[in-house]
Amino acid sequence: MTRKRTAPLVLLTAAALSMTACAQSERDSDGGTGASGATNVKDTFTFGAAGAPDVFDPLYATDGETFRITRQIHSGLLGIKPGTADIQPELAESWTPSEDGLSWTFKLRQGVKFSDGEPFNGQAVCDNMQRMFEQKGAGQTAAEYWGYFFGSFSDDPSGSLYKSCEAPDENTAVIDVTRTTSSFPTILSLDSFSMQSPKALKDGDANNVQAQGEGFTYPAYSKAPVGIGPYKLSKYDEANKTVTLVANENYYGEQPKTKTLVFKIIPDESTRRQELQAGSIDGYDLPNPVDWKGLEDAGNKVEVRPAFNILYLGLNPERNPKLKDLKVRQAIAYALNRDQMVKTQLPEGAKVASQFMPDTVSGYNTQLQPYAYDPEKAKSLLAEAGAEGMTLKFAFPTEVSRPYMPDPQKIHAAFTKDLEAVGIKVEQVSKPWNGGYLDDVSANGAYDMWLLGWTGDYNAADNFLGTFFSNLKSNDFHTSVMPWGKTLSEDLKKADAIVDEGERDAAYQDINKRIAEEYLPGIPVSHSPPALVTSGKVQGLVASPLTAETFDTVTAGK
Repeated sequence: MTRKRTAPLVLLTAAALSMTACAQSERDSDGGTGASGATNVKDTFTFGAAGAPDVFDPLYATDGETFRITRQIHSGLLGIKPGTADIQPELAESWTPSEDGLSWTFKLRQGVKFSDGEPFNGQAVCDNMQRMFEQKGAGQTAAEYWGYFFGSFSDDPSGSLYKSCEAPDENTAVIDVTRTTSSFPTILSLDSFSMQSPKALKDGDANNVQAQGEGFTYPAYSKAPVGIGPYKLSKYDEANKTVTLVANENYYGEQPKTKTLVFKIIPDESTRRQELQAGSIDGYDLPNPVDWKGLEDAGNKVEVRPAFNILYLGLNPERNPKLKDLKVRQAIAYALNRDQMVKTQLPEGAKVASQFMPDTVSGYNTQLQPYAYDPEKAKSLLAEAGAEGMTLKFAFPTEVSRPYMPDPQKIHAAFTKDLEAVGIKVEQVSKPWNGGYLDDVSANGAYDMWLLGWTGDYNAADNFLGTFFSNLKSNDFHTSVMPWGKTLSEDLKKADAIVDEGERDAAYQDINKRIAEEYLPGIPVSHSPPALVTSGKVQGLVASPLTAETFDTVTAGK
């Protein structure tokens, strides 16, 4: 299954500037009771999750396992059309830009309530936007998505995309931005920027995030979120590793087809498969590619998503100054047998990456080729750089499988062997995905090199390259210590602001070439088509190329 190039998103083009309204959502509030009362359908749908959620306030979430749950609880101004990477109306029925593209008027759904009964209106939108913008201290670090996509917070407004919000009436919110960008308002479809009850945020002291050791402690609200999604949180049983959601009776749309949704946290993929076979779960994500045929032969459904992701090796030149040398970074690229890893550990359809975005995204440079596997070239470059025998603290996550990385330990082991074969000493490090690993990478810069990846949030080059490198003050690759870091950051911002799509694509193609040949801040590894498996009795699940499935349309037969 291959991904087709989707239609352009709501970008800042002449068409967007003249747009006066967007299509109505297909999800109408008709008060439907769904199928939960049918005798042949379970009251509970149980999904095997690969990892534990980190926090239930989506503003502070950064990983797919957390978003899988928060996505069912919260809604945003914009949504994603099921089965695509395209945006559609959600809490906003339409959005209209001003002539200069710096002011956007959102017409809101009427009669919508948060799950605590509080009204959703223009002021609630502005309260949410200001709450995100006004994060302080540790909250700024924890609100990683805001930093990536909006640039900065209220204490540094000069670097912020967001400017202000005004509610002229109950059903309208006007959001002003500081510059034109291809990403706005599309980024408002991201889970992190979901609308939450202002009253609940205030009562739960939601912004009181504190740094603790290598991570954060979160306030009471983070365990009792209040959103506008089809479900609401009932209980997180950490001892038994289950998260239970129940139907939100205040939901504006159709009531969920299944009343109760349970996420059962099962880090081991083989255990997830066994539990599906035993009937104790109804589905799970990221089945091992070698099991796909057997699962289908047993009567299950295997949905293969398009590859809309990137696995990469991150490099930290701030922690290890030897990584500042381009020859050292190129040596690492030549040392890795990525072709062999893709063939032996990733599913059919996976391929070696030449750049930090998949080929379905506009701006992809078709002329680039991946660095070849060439151990002798790697040794030669290390010698030229005077880096023979260098040591790398190389980390991988445990207790998780990711769409781009089904078995982190095996990938790490293969690459460790490759590095050691060219004379690089490897200090192997591992931590649980939500038990310190992500914080070590993003907040602490604790490793020289690490395995990580990204599944696109929407179909734009800025969502890949901009996410990784445009924020010079804070990015995982620590490009601020490199002589070209500022240039890359500025060039990405300039490319994102180009209105003409052809010119913008050409700019991104040039940037991709320079990243690969002149900068190489990390090593792009592969693109992999992940799968989702359910019992043959499950109906109504629509697989998402963004791995952004919702479960309110799902039923499971008894």
